[in-house]
Amino acid sequence: LCCECGQAHPLLDNHLYNFQDEVDDELICHICLQPLLQPMDTPCGHTYCFKCLENFMQEYNFCPMDRKKLSFQQCHKSSLLVRNLLDKLVVLCPFKAECQQTMQRCELEAHLQNRCPGFKKYKSELQRKRNPISKGKEDPPAKGDTNMPKDPELPSGGSSLMAESSGAAVVSLGTAEPGLVNPAFEETEEGENLPQRTSLVAETTTIEIHREDPEEELGMRIVGGKDTPLGNIVVQEVLRDSVIAADGRIAPGDHILEVNGVNISSVTHCQAVSFLRHPGPVLHLMVLQEKGFSNKTAQQDSTSTTREVIHVTLVKRDRSEPLGIKLIRKTDEAGIFILDLLEGGLAAKNGKLSRNDRVLSINGQDLRQGTPEAAAQIIQTTESRVNFVILRQSGVQLGEPVEDGSTSNSSSSSSSNGGSPVHHRRRPDQNHYRRKSNYQKKTVAIKKEPKESLGITIGGGRDNKNKLPIYVTSVQPIGCLFRDGRIKRGDVLLSINGIDLTHLNYYEAVSALKSNAASHSVTLKALEILSLNSPEPSLDIREQGFSWSPLWITWLGLPSYLHFCQDIVLSKGNLESWGFSIVGGFEESKGNQPFFIKTIVPGTPAFRDRKLKCGDEIVAVNGVPAIGMSNSELIPMLKEQRNKVTLTVVSWPGSLV
Repeated sequence: LCCECGQAHPLLDNHLYNFQDEVDDELICHICLQPLLQPMDTPCGHTYCFKCLENFMQEYNFCPMDRKKLSFQQCHKSSLLVRNLLDKLVVLCPFKAECQQTMQRCELEAHLQNRCPGFKKYKSELQRKRNPISKGKEDPPAKGDTNMPKDPELPSGGSSLMAESSGAAVVSLGTAEPGLVNPAFEETEEGENLPQRTSLVAETTTIEIHREDPEEELGMRIVGGKDTPLGNIVVQEVLRDSVIAADGRIAPGDHILEVNGVNISSVTHCQAVSFLRHPGPVLHLMVLQEKGFSNKTAQQDSTSTTREVIHVTLVKRDRSEPLGIKLIRKTDEAGIFILDLLEGGLAAKNGKLSRNDRVLSINGQDLRQGTPEAAAQIIQTTESRVNFVILRQSGVQLGEPVEDGSTSNSSSSSSSNGGSPVHHRRRPDQNHYRRKSNYQKKTVAIKKEPKESLGITIGGGRDNKNKLPIYVTSVQPIGCLFRDGRIKRGDVLLSINGIDLTHLNYYEAVSALKSNAASHSVTLKALEILSLNSPEPSLDIREQGFSWSPLWITWLGLPSYLHFCQDIVLSKGNLESWGFSIVGGFEESKGNQPFFIKTIVPGTPAFRDRKLKCGDEIVAVNGVPAIGMSNSELIPMLKEQRNKVTLTVVSWPGSLV
């Protein structure tokens, strides 16, 4: 439970309150529809919660109310009068079984910490649960770890990141499967004898999803399957306002290992979709979630990483009083870290902050990708209470070192001169890659009455987020195409009466189809996707209630002239990894396969850019086609790019479940 509001919510989300009376609509945020928290005013006169507006502006560039053009930098804090009105709203204590008190919203945190019997009971029970674990950790430090700090004592309100998962298991992805670029290896630019080694840490978590309507879709898109180079089932996207988004624990890039106890790590894409679309009020998912990089050195013994999220509040006597904290950014890790605490300063006297703590947020403002300057600005403008959320790590996550060389374990690192030389394999007559043909062209010419409709609905269009070709979403029983029977749901429409449909947006395509449907004869050219696993009949029943769209795997069979390629430019520091792994490429046993993005590591350039997605196909690197290359040929191309790389990718939408 949050130590400030006494309720359960994701760490960096808004606090939750139970208000005694109905709150005036003028004090409501029209994004979250809750009373405003840290209110921000827009130039067009609207007010939203800081976090709501910040999240909205990451995807859009207009005001949610009047859709006027807007940037986050143009917004400013609401007046002191408005903030005081909000702070004085009367709330109920969340521990209503033990405490029936009411108070102003700004007084709730002090009430919980000092007076509430319910919160005191909760903290006591939490401490009792932790004691057996902490006793088991009182072993003397291992040899070579004498300078390592002891496991920090968790103040009230602190919570372990591992507490979310029952029986959570931390694993090191130090060894990669064939065809995987492992970004965990990082070589220093100076070419030192002992390069810095890092381990990619991930955690398996069991998540229970509850649905009021057993038929309601989960609201996420998935890619992968054993019949694709990706192998595992990977979450590509979580849709806003969906069941999964409301739960908040599953994120893009998570690997789904089990559904209701059934192992889906080695099933086809279509089978995985069937399992995840199966209706039911409760869904048990086991997922593998990457947590980023953890440093490791050869001198340290294997010790598991303990990471704790801790809340610390410092109270300034006035706005100008310094806290006595030195903040820095690290070259090899995203975020802000505490370098030092000045002797005699407010933070040093408080004693709860430590060197090397990572600052996640200050006064509710997300600083996971922030700068020391941004943190200093928040602290300096705060009048009294400065609330820190910090991540503290003790011990080091270790794994087997990843050996350098031209194997598939090599990294797409920033070093331009490191690594063993790679001997490129020459293969004649493989300059042009032809993917497996699993589609067929068809021409449908029909005679019809002028007023008779075609009777189809369509989706896609080049204005779509994924720049899809126009495809048929349904064939209605009232039109001439249903009577003819050759055009089916899922067919990609190429032209009508000689008019090219492949480059049109959705509305242009609708207009072209309607205008040509008025004639006595219609000639349609289309592509029928032939799925090797024949997924459609088996999925039809499960798709009732879902807004139909083709499965991700069907898009992979389209000819290249229907692909819409986009360039994504990534930039990084000298000591950073690009932060993504790839699978695919030429293999003797499998022949040519496309390269796909398999994982994107939190806190890395690829993660921060937000444009690259799991399941994206890499077509070229800096304009050099990846077609026909092996994994060991593409990796050096990525390693040679020091601070900037341009990836040409094709992005297909994952299957909706």
